[in-house]
Amino acid sequence: MERLIYAPTAGLSTWKNGLEDPDTQWVRAKSAFETAVFWECGSMEPRGLHPNLIALLEQEQALEGCDLIASFPGHRVHVPEGVPPSQSDVWVILRTYVGLVSLVIEGKAGEGFAETVGEWRKEATGDKEQRLAFLCDKLGLTKQPSDEIRYQLLHRTVSALLEAERVDAAIAAMVIVSFTDDPRSRDDFGAFTSVLGGPVLSGQIRRMPSVRNRPLFLGWLDAKLATDAEIAAVAV
Repeated sequence: MERLIYAPTAGLSTWKNGLEDPDTQWVRAKSAFETAVFWECGSMEPRGLHPNLIALLEQEQALEGCDLIASFPGHRVHVPEGVPPSQSDVWVILRTYVGLVSLVIEGKAGEGFAETVGEWRKEATGDKEQRLAFLCDKLGLTKQPSDEIRYQLLHRTVSALLEAERVDAAIAAMVIVSFTDDPRSRDDFGAFTSVLGGPVLSGQIRRMPSVRNRPLFLGWLDAKLATDAEIAAVAV
């Protein structure tokens, strides 16, 4: 079980040190680096969030007035029925007019969403089948998704729901922040959200009707690569 001890970041170095392989993952124009700069820059804003993220979230009335309570880089969530845990780039607790929000941020810079459900199930075991059934249940799916759906999107979204339960948040959300033009990943994300009953396009956030125990919102935000000035401002 993960130790639930958190500490403030010391600028970009904290993000780098939290990576499994900093030598290969910590590269400018790749998601780990760009997400760190994006989030650190946002933390200096009055509401603790990047203005572009606020604009995306506030497309939905339930997410209006959002401001940051706390955020946790490289946050791991235990998903029952198997291992490993689901590790999001950032887990965020927001406050809104309607209550707390458990928000998962997944940064992408052309890396894609890894294996499909079909690829993940090639060496299917009882644990995998049980985990997939658990994920589908949490997402309100009455049947398993097609083999073409990206497995990462399933467990990352469920991690937002599980953490919402843990902190008693009124709302769960998962947002992809994409730092490069990536049509394939956008299509994969659109296919996933369509399974949940609400296709989401670039620059949109929508509530997913399949999940009924608490509102779940999924969104896609296109972001620019960090500038030299932005990097310098947060490179403590």
